[in-house]
Amino acid sequence: MESPPPLSGGAAADTGRIFDPSTYATGVPFDALARLRQDHPVVWVAEPPVLGWPGGPGFWLVLRHADVTQVMTDPRLFSSSLGGTQTRDPPTPDALRYVRRMMLNMDPPEHTRLRRLLTRAFTPRAVARLEDRIRDHARGIVSRVMGDAETGRCDFVKDLSAELPLVTLAEILGVPVEDRMLLFDWSNRVIGYQDPDYQASAAFDPNTGTPMARQASRLRPLPGPDGAMPDPRTREGMADLYAYAHLLAEEKRRRPGDDVMSILLAEIDDDGGRLSVEEFENMFWLFAVAGNETLRNGLPGAAIGLLDHPEIQDELRREPALLPAAIEELLRWWTPVMTFRRTATADCHLAGVAIRAGQKVVVSFTSANRDEAVFVDPDRLDIRRSPNPHLAFGFGPHFCLGAHLARVQMRALFGEILSRMGRLQPDGEPVWLQSNFQRGVKRLPVRWSPREVVPT
Repeated sequence: MESPPPLSGGAAADTGRIFDPSTYATGVPFDALARLRQDHPVVWVAEPPVLGWPGGPGFWLVLRHADVTQVMTDPRLFSSSLGGTQTRDPPTPDALRYVRRMMLNMDPPEHTRLRRLLTRAFTPRAVARLEDRIRDHARGIVSRVMGDAETGRCDFVKDLSAELPLVTLAEILGVPVEDRMLLFDWSNRVIGYQDPDYQASAAFDPNTGTPMARQASRLRPLPGPDGAMPDPRTREGMADLYAYAHLLAEEKRRRPGDDVMSILLAEIDDDGGRLSVEEFENMFWLFAVAGNETLRNGLPGAAIGLLDHPEIQDELRREPALLPAAIEELLRWWTPVMTFRRTATADCHLAGVAIRAGQKVVVSFTSANRDEAVFVDPDRLDIRRSPNPHLAFGFGPHFCLGAHLARVQMRALFGEILSRMGRLQPDGEPVWLQSNFQRGVKRLPVRWSPREVVPT
């Protein structure tokens, strides 16, 4: 397939910066996104080899809010299944066939069937139980970090934001608490495959886990002779995750619990069928990875917003009822998941640009959430912004199923922090994740002052 002619000058430099994962180790290139959004709202981006990964054919990057929502709402023209949803192509046809069994990489009607089954599994009783437990966990996490001290310091990422998604997901999946650090390693390896600190994450100690975990951990991939880890988007690259999912499914079928995954395995679809083992394995992958890492980056991202704007901390303490709207604005301002890919099923036009069947179309949620045509003064953090049609949870048929529980977790954790800690302040420089997909924070040193010194 013929690629469009290359860009030249500033636009070429901007697309190069946006594509290069190392750019994001120093921050998101908002200036480049803004220039392209103004002059080239649908722009061709080359895919040169980078960080040891092979080059690709290139893709169309979609930058404006209206065009992003159009792509996300039309699966017949912009498919999740044809090439998957990651910008970089799966390495082999077999790898592509397997990722297509994941709900994230399906189009209707297959996607509709699995989403309906999963929605049924999130019964009102199950969701209410999870919400109560989330608030308890948030209270416990903040208590452990603070102890009896009126002042203190911690790493917001490790000490405050990593634990809450892990324990919540463990309850959703029915994963024993002693195995929850497996979720931490798996999400690091998948989302952080472009970052050397995360590629070979191995924080879980098999000796402390269940027999299931010890058995699965024997299949944990190791770096090859060149020091590189296997591609985590392949079954072979995450063999320990799939082994654990299979063992967990067997256990849930023998001894079902009241967790969402036990409910899901017992559900019967409209045609009288049940979730297959392969579908369960991929559903488990989706929850264990996407459900963990996105929120784990959204929480410290929101904290950075409050650190950069201490007056907003004071405002939220004076008016706690503003917290839900503040969370929405912090999600827009940070945008943890920066991009998602679709593949054109037919020749078409988008924003006046001719797109050929089979070409990759990548939407930029980061750019859409700063679109001047939708958000007044988009670079400003405004917790009273209304309306706020941000796309941090996606849009259309693939809108994030975990959005409600993510919001509950963010409100619970920041509600505890704001009501019990004094003003949060930076205690060192943050360290960013090297990734052009997930806007991540690896370390965020903070300190807090006594609660009573906060202005009222």
